[in-house]
Amino acid sequence: MEKKYMQIYRDLAKKIEQGVWPRNSLLPSENDLTEMYGTSRETIRKALNLLSNNGYIQKVRGKGSIVINVHRLSFPVSGIASFKELAEKLGLESKTIVHELGYIDSNEIRNKLQVDVNEKIWHVTRIRDIGGEMVILDKDFFNETFVPLLSKSICEDSIYEYIENHLRLAIGFAVKEIIVEEVTDEDRELLDLQKFEHLVVIRSFVYLDDSSLFQYTESRHRPDKFRFVDFARRVRTS
Repeated sequence: MEKKYMQIYRDLAKKIEQGVWPRNSLLPSENDLTEMYGTSRETIRKALNLLSNNGYIQKVRGKGSIVINVHRLSFPVSGIASFKELAEKLGLESKTIVHELGYIDSNEIRNKLQVDVNEKIWHVTRIRDIGGEMVILDKDFFNETFVPLLSKSICEDSIYEYIENHLRLAIGFAVKEIIVEEVTDEDRELLDLQKFEHLVVIRSFVYLDDSSLFQYTESRHRPDKFRFVDFARRVRTS
């Protein structure tokens, strides 16, 4: 059963998205929310912290919780998470559509994955539908030496979950770059792009714990739907 603070978080997030509390307005106080949901103040604080972490509100001392821009989803740049994990964390109504799946013979991808001619590469192209709009195009390439060609059903669910729980491999780290690119014909065919001429593209090289490069991925995002966030801590040099 879902924990109480998660239920409250999802209900508050839904109300914010529906405009019950518009941008720059204040949420009800912690005391009011405690009475509204019939729960403890600590449970309300957990729900509010989750709203803050996911970009719905900004807590201001002496004022309360102010609603901020909710039309852009906060995706973390650091860390490695599957789309399924992110969607569940953000409480998104989403689904994954597998567009292409199979082996590929590309010198460009072979070079990126640093594999020789005797090793096989497979790829999967997936469209991410969020709230009824197709807004992300994910193109993933795998070295079959580490990850065998997977089924469509697995790719529709979570590849990382399968890698960790069934293949018993430990995903270690990733090197990422974020750029802005012009929309391609493929983007226009597969995504709901409306008037947009550019996409935000995240390219990632993903490694196992032993530093083996097993995946190259290109994730193409409609720019109005996302903001990419990171946590940085200053380290003094003197």
